[in-house]
Amino acid sequence: MSNYQEKQTLNNRFRNFYPVVIDVETAGFNAQTDALLEIAVVTLTMDEQGWIKKESLLHFHIIPFKGSSIHPSSLAFNKIDPFNPLRSAISETEAMNQICKFVKKGIEETKCKKAIIVAHNAMFDYNFIMAAMHRSGLQNHPFHPFVTFDTASLSGLVVGQTVLAKACKAVGLVFDINQAHSALYDTLQTANLFCELVNKWKTLGGWPPKNTNFYKTNNVIQP
Repeated sequence: MSNYQEKQTLNNRFRNFYPVVIDVETAGFNAQTDALLEIAVVTLTMDEQGWIKKESLLHFHIIPFKGSSIHPSSLAFNKIDPFNPLRSAISETEAMNQICKFVKKGIEETKCKKAIIVAHNAMFDYNFIMAAMHRSGLQNHPFHPFVTFDTASLSGLVVGQTVLAKACKAVGLVFDINQAHSALYDTLQTANLFCELVNKWKTLGGWPPKNTNFYKTNNVIQP
């Protein structure tokens, strides 16, 4: 009997990777020059039956780093006032340190080896996180250096949608467009979407990979 059939655990499910759902709100599109304004992080857990679900949450408003660019068009889109004192914002470095501590704890508890960022259009969030880690001097951060799980790609495969709101609705999740473009709301919805997609794959018989006939297809183009 394979390890997958003996015990379904989070570290077995994703090749010892610890999935961490992240969304950022920014003051532009350039991770090297534009300010990171908000970040939310959701960790996941797996029950004894192999179903994944949301576990813990971190959420921070971020003070723009010194010398960063802030584009009015981005602020008009996400409705963030970076200099509003009621934001209770913290420095980028403080946020990154707390996130690293939070994620490393989850890695240790689940016996995983490395965290992997889960995000919608993941490279955007990944680039901003990596840039912030670099500015904060955190070379030993817990995230995989180049692998991500992109829910936009997964949703395109499973339900034919790549926009977060449409993908959520396609899998039966309620999505409030009035709360969209908040890092907190978008991270929670991305986590819900990822769990739905992964659990649906299990429901369909694709996990654990015990039925080899499930993966066979006659629609293979021969060379």
